[in-house]
Amino acid sequence: MAILGLEGIRKSFGGNRVLDGVDMEVGRGSICQLIGSNGSGKTTLINCVSGLYVPDSGRVVFDGTDVTRLGLRGTFRAGLVRTWQIPRPFAVLTALENMLVAGGPNRGESFLRAPLRGWVPDEEALVGRALSLASDVGLEGKGGERGSELSGGQKKLLELGRAMMSGARMVLMDEPIAGVNPTLAHEIFERIERIRREHGITFLIVEHRLDISFQYVDRVFAMDGGRIIAEGTPDEVSSHPGVIESYLGGAP
Repeated sequence: MAILGLEGIRKSFGGNRVLDGVDMEVGRGSICQLIGSNGSGKTTLINCVSGLYVPDSGRVVFDGTDVTRLGLRGTFRAGLVRTWQIPRPFAVLTALENMLVAGGPNRGESFLRAPLRGWVPDEEALVGRALSLASDVGLEGKGGERGSELSGGQKKLLELGRAMMSGARMVLMDEPIAGVNPTLAHEIFERIERIRREHGITFLIVEHRLDISFQYVDRVFAMDGGRIIAEGTPDEVSSHPGVIESYLGGAP
């Protein structure tokens, strides 16, 4: 059963049509990957799905709800959350505090209720959840480090943790292993696989390092010229003639 459905998504900038009628479905609880050469439309599509852009036409349906025009905040609240290629945690906050920011409001933030201290159990529960999720994404023992002190790979893991802390049911990830050494890159995908299994979160990932990502994803969508030109398992897509021509540089 699909958790995300795209119907005829089109987007142009001036006279340049970047998305030309994209239709696709992402199965609930799956790990899917979006591939394509530079300029194929991947980032624009993710921007339309996440609410950063409003498509010129077509619909984005998430878990049965039309979220096409909800914007970033609206899709976030609906449980469709994205991470960014260059993570930007709050530099002066600790990793744990960064996680807590994504946990949403609690009674202790109310000017009138704060002095009554009835919010303490809620705060304790929120901290416990943040610590548990930090462990799930591989940041155990890092909760006291400032966002600026984390490595590039750890910042990417923190972004994933913050998405989970928000209650995301689906996460859009933009190049989660870009610039990360192979050992940590595999760890990131292993964490994603475990989170999918234990928390039931669906993932749609844009990633160029196919040698690593294809070992973990269930389904691949290949783009070229603003359209989906192939979809299937990693083996099926990597052997598709159109993908070989447009993305892999042609047959040897």
